[in-house]
Amino acid sequence: MTFNEKYKDNVLLLKSFEFSLNIINYAEDLQAKKKFVLANQILKSGTSIGANAKEAQNAESKKDFIHKLKIALKEADEVE
Repeated sequence: MTFNEKYKDNVLLLKSFEFSLNIINYAEDLQAKKKFVLANQILKSGTSIGANAKEAQNAESKKDFIHKLKIALKEADEVE
């Protein structure tokens, strides 16, 4: 079962996964232009968004869920 099939009803996870794939491609383009520091930071922050969103799905409480999504938002702000 693919990621898209498994999470087909979860728009947040689908969009953050798609964003991560786009970030990986962009980071590769930056590396080709020898922009290594920028590529590394964008890669870490950009892919972290989906990881934190996924982690929020298994939150222990509503407060924990919100906290994990706020971390994802902070990572998104870094990529912006």
